[in-house]
Amino acid sequence: MTGNGHFPLSKIKILDLTRARAGPTAVRQLVDWGADAIKVEMPGGRAGDGMGGNRHGFDFQNLHRNKRGMSLNLKHPKGVEIFKQLAQDADVIVENYRADVKHRLGIDYETIRQSNPRIVYGSISGFGQEGPYRDRPGVDQIAQGLGGLMSITGLPGQGPVRVGIPVTDLCAGIFLAQGILIALLEREWTGEGKWVSTSLLEAMISMLDFQGSRWTMAGEVAPQAGNNHPTGIPTGMFKTQNGHINIAASGADLYARMCKAMGREDLLTNERYATSGARYQNRDELNAVIESITKDKPSEDWIKLLNDAGVPCGPVNSIDQTFADEQVQFLEMAQSVTSPALGELNILGHPVSWNSQRNPLRKSAPELGEDNHVILTGLGYSADEIAGLEQDGVI
Repeated sequence: MTGNGHFPLSKIKILDLTRARAGPTAVRQLVDWGADAIKVEMPGGRAGDGMGGNRHGFDFQNLHRNKRGMSLNLKHPKGVEIFKQLAQDADVIVENYRADVKHRLGIDYETIRQSNPRIVYGSISGFGQEGPYRDRPGVDQIAQGLGGLMSITGLPGQGPVRVGIPVTDLCAGIFLAQGILIALLEREWTGEGKWVSTSLLEAMISMLDFQGSRWTMAGEVAPQAGNNHPTGIPTGMFKTQNGHINIAASGADLYARMCKAMGREDLLTNERYATSGARYQNRDELNAVIESITKDKPSEDWIKLLNDAGVPCGPVNSIDQTFADEQVQFLEMAQSVTSPALGELNILGHPVSWNSQRNPLRKSAPELGEDNHVILTGLGYSADEIAGLEQDGVI
């Protein structure tokens, strides 16, 4: 938020056709910076937009804060007509239907740009807008498996393991939001919008990062490494007197600092651990030695001792412990917002700050069709016409 109280994207108007998680994540990035988004939903549609069947649950409220709400039947010709009216004045449309649905509804990019060439149209699909899998339904866990993530997650020999958050949904949403912002920036020079798209699969492949380039550059298929860092040694989780800690001491300098802080300088000269190559070859053995040391003191002692020595070390928290942590509380990552239906509730704040200020949440997730009358009145519809649309199942 800028010093005069205005949000940087406050002039950007978005039509949000998204449901589930990846698409709403993209829109959330933009509305948190002030964009005016109208969340379009089917009249009488499923409660909660597929998020656990509960509009007032933690998932829906966290995904759809800061939006207005409109119910609109896009399977009805009048509903499509209203949508196209809204699109004439919109800056961005975001959807995450299966690849062919927007074309069948007649609200695809090429159609919309005929009347609004400045439109930036954002799409997320499971596997891409074209290709042999374009029409398959895509969800996070399917993309985690297809994209290779599950094969490198979990303990060695355990078998594939799903990551504990919907990482492909979240990353696809963040990547799409970035693409939309870049298209809006380019529009300032060209005067024309763009169709920006990504997929759960593309996001997942990108997030493989160095594990992916191990294959593309060196032909190495990364195995499961459990709590160990795949290549940085020693980096992993170790038992303490009262729990577990994470230590990251890869590289000669950090390894030396750790050994000195632990009072085990002999580990620096032991030929089995003295070089990075030796530590890689004897990782399990070295980890066992480190754990035999860390088990003698409580976690908080090691965290202070190692951090004071300049060695990254931290606790292994449950989520309630995370939100109780003094640094997390200082960062104010949990923020309150008032819902007409639920009263005051705490949801997650946006992770980026400007000039040490975190953008405040403006409103809770909308009720179904909450802003129908205001939006349609703005388009020139009379009260009688709005009542007729409601009676005909258009809104």
